[in-house]
Amino acid sequence: MRERVSTDGAASILHADLDSFYASVEQRDDPRLRGRPVIVGGGVVLAASYEAKAFGIRTPMGGSAALRLCPHAVVVPPRFDAYTEASRAVFDVFHDTTPLVEGISIDEAFLDVGGLRRISGTPVEIGRRLRLRVATEVGLPITVGIARTKFLAKVASAVAKPDGLLEVAPHAELEFLHPLPVERLWGVGTVTAAKLHDSGVHTVGDIADMGHEMLGSVVGRSAGAHLYALSLARDPRPVHVGKRRHSIGSQRAIGRGPHAMSDLEATVVAIVDRLGRRLRHANRVCRTLVLRLRFDDFTRATRSHTLDEATASTQIIMVGARRLLADASDLLTERGCTLIGISLANLDDADSVQLALPFGEQEKHRESTSGAQVTLDTSALDAAVDGLRERFGAGALTRGVLLGRADHGEVPKLPD
Repeated sequence: MRERVSTDGAASILHADLDSFYASVEQRDDPRLRGRPVIVGGGVVLAASYEAKAFGIRTPMGGSAALRLCPHAVVVPPRFDAYTEASRAVFDVFHDTTPLVEGISIDEAFLDVGGLRRISGTPVEIGRRLRLRVATEVGLPITVGIARTKFLAKVASAVAKPDGLLEVAPHAELEFLHPLPVERLWGVGTVTAAKLHDSGVHTVGDIADMGHEMLGSVVGRSAGAHLYALSLARDPRPVHVGKRRHSIGSQRAIGRGPHAMSDLEATVVAIVDRLGRRLRHANRVCRTLVLRLRFDDFTRATRSHTLDEATASTQIIMVGARRLLADASDLLTERGCTLIGISLANLDDADSVQLALPFGEQEKHRESTSGAQVTLDTSALDAAVDGLRERFGAGALTRGVLLGRADHGEVPKLPD
């Protein structure tokens, strides 16, 4: 366990991030895996232990490519129920530390401990206790970054990994930030990094020296202003508590093709089936559907469609998602597909949406199939299916197109 701290206590935002979460849970539960390179997932790497990462294995690398890098790696199937249970236990520790917790994913969160000095000590002391509790009570390693802003706290945790603690004092922010590569900044992906490198920009300090106007000519005005502000450690966002998400989504890596359109459509059906349940369980509705695709060359594309009315109907969402997939069929045939994702955006609470005429009728949807018009009572069907699955389990009822296909399980997620 490594610690690098300062004596300045003004930094009060913690970014707590579990290390190689899925793989760490597997190593915790099976002592034979400890100290060995572990890969979670078969066809696609969902997670890799740090022993595996030392060989260059990363997510979402293909399983065969990962084994070429490390032939003696141990491959284990994912156990999503175990990861969900571990995440809940860790978040119990977070909420017992401070009421100001903003979950980012199932294995990381921001914590504001600025008001706890008199009763809990300095942020560094709080971070130490949090790490110790997660290690002893949950059995998992966790890294904590401490800083004045959320952005810097997240960068600090990334630098401190694995199993470390790092505080960035306000007087040392730029000294810490400027030598780091531009890839550390939020919003800098492969494409943006390549543009910056082509312009001779390699470190965060280079961005600060470049200025926002010249930076805007390289990456665009909006992105330039964003990156320039981050390069100066400017991030005014507070830790949000109880804020509902703006969208929900799910994706599935399917490996390199070829894939028949029927297989791609079945993947969309499986994703939408789960997202519909999540919407209704959270008592929410959506207006916009987004299809996300990753091609064989690992480039990406998105397609979106906005519905006439907000809905939580699986059937209505399914029709829209299938149409988006069909519209992209030529592109998929030409470029292949390695990942499909669906996101539901423009979310709202189900009981705050204005009803559409005619009032009082059950939700219906008119779908055109082979020129015929079919009216479907979707609300009653969804309620019946949800009830059966809640009583007998998610696998008690499935769609015909999914029969005989592997069930990849539901990836753990934060509650809405």
